[in-house]
Amino acid sequence: MGPLTRTVELFYDVLSPYSWLGFEILCRYQNIWNINLQLRPSLITGIMKDSGSLSAMRFLTAVNLEHPEMLEKASRELWMRVWSRNEDITEPQSILAAAEKAGMPAEQAQGLLEKIATPKVKNQLKETTEAACRYGAFGLPITVAHVDGQTHMLFGSDRMELLAHLLGEKWMGPVPPAVNARL
Repeated sequence: MGPLTRTVELFYDVLSPYSWLGFEILCRYQNIWNINLQLRPSLITGIMKDSGSLSAMRFLTAVNLEHPEMLEKASRELWMRVWSRNEDITEPQSILAAAEKAGMPAEQAQGLLEKIATPKVKNQLKETTEAACRYGAFGLPITVAHVDGQTHMLFGSDRMELLAHLLGEKWMGPVPPAVNARL
């Protein structure tokens, strides 16, 4: 019998630059560590009041529900807009521009944007945020590792070395050599 599946959940909000750091590191390491990485868009306002990412996070929730293969790229592009280019992520046109830059067809992005006010999307985002709270979240990002029948919650993007230890893997810094060679 092979090793147990190791699942790592990342609860994040694109309004959090620390979520972005954790996101990029886990995306780089998912194949190196052979983990099942589950990206879990969450609403930081459900944990910390008065942030402004509701539309963007609902959009990412819709993406996750209908086109999960686009979630990594769409999330990254929203982070790039807000934290690298100081661009808006709250207005519909900004979200559509991010989706297009992420490689999503315009019709698909528009269809997903139209769904952000639906009960299905609202409820899914609420459920995901509540799941983060049940794990003990008091901010984002949190990473939840399911290893050998145990659940471990780590807060912050500066806990990746500890995550590597929990997984029995080697930590090679935020940009592992295999990824660094492609940058």
